[in-house]
Amino acid sequence: MRPGAMSRPFARDSVSPPSAVLTVSELNEIIRDRLETGLDALWVAGELSNVRFPPSGHVYFTLKDQQSQISGVLFRRNAENLRFRMEDGMEVVCSGRVSLYTVRGALQFYAAEVEARGKGALAVAFEQLKQRLSREGLFDGDRKKPLPFLPRTIGIVTSLQGAAVRDMLSIIHERFPERRVVIRPVRVQGEGAAEEIAQAIRELDGSGLPDVMIVGRGGGSLEDLWAFNEEVVARAIAAARVPVVSAVGHEIDVTIADFVADQRAATPTAAAETILPIQRELVDRVAVLGRRLRRGTESRLERRRENLRHWTRRLADPGQRLRQGQMRLDDLSLRLWHRYEDSVLRLRERLGHLAGRLGGVDPLAVLGRGYSIVYRLPDGGIVKDASSLRQGHQVRVRFAAGRAICRVEEVEE
Repeated sequence: MRPGAMSRPFARDSVSPPSAVLTVSELNEIIRDRLETGLDALWVAGELSNVRFPPSGHVYFTLKDQQSQISGVLFRRNAENLRFRMEDGMEVVCSGRVSLYTVRGALQFYAAEVEARGKGALAVAFEQLKQRLSREGLFDGDRKKPLPFLPRTIGIVTSLQGAAVRDMLSIIHERFPERRVVIRPVRVQGEGAAEEIAQAIRELDGSGLPDVMIVGRGGGSLEDLWAFNEEVVARAIAAARVPVVSAVGHEIDVTIADFVADQRAATPTAAAETILPIQRELVDRVAVLGRRLRRGTESRLERRRENLRHWTRRLADPGQRLRQGQMRLDDLSLRLWHRYEDSVLRLRERLGHLAGRLGGVDPLAVLGRGYSIVYRLPDGGIVKDASSLRQGHQVRVRFAAGRAICRVEEVEE
């Protein structure tokens, strides 16, 4: 209010409406157009939080620093090209644009690319897949299959272009020329290479032809070797029934396939050397073992011959050995008879002693000294007390010699 001016009450009908009134939607559209005009190509660094993966395939997240945050989205078509999995707490750099989500009037960052900060996206993807497969046990030593000593058929999954396949074939031919080799050519880098390698592994394994399989390629950059860091290749190697040797790049190159394979070779050449011995050395080794076997057999036969000669000398006069045996048998028989007589004598003496002891308690022996036994008739019970008898009862009296039937004339108690 200017100085000196008098105040007056506000009158609603004193304000004239503008010629055009915006709706909320129109206002948000204008704000969005202004934002996209000036903020359509940005690189923003921050920390990921609240990362979500809905069924739509889009990735929703919050990008923040110590003071501020902004909501973000990575649409499915861009998320499918992401080499690693976005996780809470990860430092990233995003390229994209800022716009307004007009439905809620919310400011949002629409990302086109997301890169790991500090580490490259490939390095982060490598570590994430390595940790996940390790937790599943795909790297455990107890699931590794041993390589056959001398495979008849060797399967190779690699590109027909480049020196790797030529080097492997050269080594195999030098070491064992007659070994059979089955090559399944594939692309080893670029879009779709991983799926092609995995399919080749499954086909060779299912054919039943190879006894062992080499999967690999020559050297290159991390990007060139990336097909052997893909999960589809790792799972195909882990599921193979025949042993798999990984041979990717040079000695310093390490891939996920190396961890899953039954054995890792530093180079494709080393892989060929690992699965096959040198035929000449094997023949020489067999010859040395053959000579050792012959010497051992001859030595053993000589010991057997000497043993035979010893027994031949001892058995030169079979009659003498038989007579010695007969004398030995007579001696043992005599000793046995003496022992028998001694035993019988001791038993007789013991029997006489026991008979004497039994005679002292024999009731019949008492009868011989003038006693008798009275039996009540008709029940045959032994009479121990005269009161059990009555005049006229019949009794049987047993003497040391004979018996008599008597009648009781009188009872004296």
